[in-house]
Amino acid sequence: MGMEFARKLTIPKEVKEMYPLTEEMKQTFNRRQEEIRKIFSGEDNRMVLIIGPCSADREDSVLDYIGRLVKVQEQVKDKILIIPRIYTNKPRTTGDGYKGMLHQPNPEEKPDMYKGIIAIRELHMRALKETGFSCADEMLYPANHRYLDDLLAYVAIGARSVEDQQHRLTASGLDIPVGMKNPTSGDLSVMMNAITAAQHSHTFLYRGWEVTSTGNPLAHAILRGFMNKHGRNIPNYHYEDLMQLLELYNQKEYANPAVIIDTNHANSAKKPLEQERIAKEVMYSCHYNADIRKLVKGFMIESYIEDGAQKIGEGIYGKSITDPCLGWEKSEKLIYEIADRV
Repeated sequence: MGMEFARKLTIPKEVKEMYPLTEEMKQTFNRRQEEIRKIFSGEDNRMVLIIGPCSADREDSVLDYIGRLVKVQEQVKDKILIIPRIYTNKPRTTGDGYKGMLHQPNPEEKPDMYKGIIAIRELHMRALKETGFSCADEMLYPANHRYLDDLLAYVAIGARSVEDQQHRLTASGLDIPVGMKNPTSGDLSVMMNAITAAQHSHTFLYRGWEVTSTGNPLAHAILRGFMNKHGRNIPNYHYEDLMQLLELYNQKEYANPAVIIDTNHANSAKKPLEQERIAKEVMYSCHYNADIRKLVKGFMIESYIEDGAQKIGEGIYGKSITDPCLGWEKSEKLIYEIADRV
């Protein structure tokens, strides 16, 4: 075989026993999950804001960033519920480059997935314990979800994973909101099929077990824009796009129709400063049409301490080493502006 089996990694149960949650952390997590559930079910008309770095590259600056959100959350608590992004897996279009903290706890050193498993659990645990935030992560590898399943408030299925059967079936067994991104082709039927699959019960193979899922009524859409055959970024956050999504939801029986608008990626052509304008336009659409306001549950924003991005090794504290992000000052201002429009 063309693979070297380096070592067998510790299983999620063992990692959780080594790094258990305290009773207080469990209570904080459960309280937050009930709040988040009510927003996606429509019982609470606040918006969700999934905000943070493109990738969680180092513990100190990520926790610094999340700590800054605590004060802002208190100021906007009647309008917005913040779910910080701690994205520890980074999908790569070609497979090359930094793949996230799970692979490389230190981006400047070689991959070490055992250290990575410990590092990502410790980071999510510190965020919950020190700031009271349960956070969001991307489910890049469905089999790895159980290392963090007692810590995650929200899971996103990426544009390249949304058509994958294992991602869809694993999402059907989760009891937290799972956002299905539209694929890079822009075909919304792929995203809607993923939502359908995730909302239904299935029997399937997971981590060597035959499992039966209950279906996830909180599975929903994420609009992130797409790229056409000519390589041009096409946004899908405009009023007409939201009306099209509303029509797709109305064609079938879905539990809790919902959408999160990803203000970066193809929607902004990865120009992070455009995120403010995009969020404001969506809020205008929400005010113009009550059905759109009911559908739009919030935003996904890529934000860090410093504007832009850097190459690995430059060493600028709080600056993304993957996609460019919106810096802290602009992000804080944007959060308040969104709250004023809710």
